[in-house]
Amino acid sequence: MTPILGIMASQISGHLTPATNYESIATTTLSSSALTITFSSIPQTFKHLQMRWIGRGTLADVSVGQKVNFNSDTGANYSGHLIRGDGTTVYADKGQSATSAAFFGRVAAASSTAGMFGGFIMDILDYTNTNKYKTLRCLGGSDRNGSGEIRFNSNAWLNTAAITSMTFQITDGGNYDTNTQFALYGIKAV
Repeated sequence: MTPILGIMASQISGHLTPATNYESIATTTLSSSALTITFSSIPQTFKHLQMRWIGRGTLADVSVGQKVNFNSDTGANYSGHLIRGDGTTVYADKGQSATSAAFFGRVAAASSTAGMFGGFIMDILDYTNTNKYKTLRCLGGSDRNGSGEIRFNSNAWLNTAAITSMTFQITDGGNYDTNTQFALYGIKAV
């Protein structure tokens, strides 16, 4: 298994999971910009999912936000918390009944130094369990010309359906830029 971001997933996912418990499901690298990136027909054979990506936006700004929705659900069925720091200030917030998606992290955008990307790792826990809401946690950040941040988001999808698809999108305008890369992994039970 080749790690994205130079970090083995088991080092940050809350416990030491053997590398053999991770299985690559799908990867994509954009050869041109795209508004959304969708993973569909997700196998229902794992305990958890993990998404790893490096991304950049095309908007003429130093950064843009991102969001994800599950099973094309665009209702007010998402809530979340975040803590972030930029080297000077620490900030915390919560959001309830977010419409259309779970919001998390900002990636570098067109006004940032050329070639600068944001990096993220998201765990989606118990994604096939139809008896509870789905929980996700995401760690990531980007530099953005010295004004970057690192953040930790936790979100809930307030739905008991098994996750069969997920769609990532830039929130503030523009698209994901060329060379943005996403990799989806299944995590076997330990």
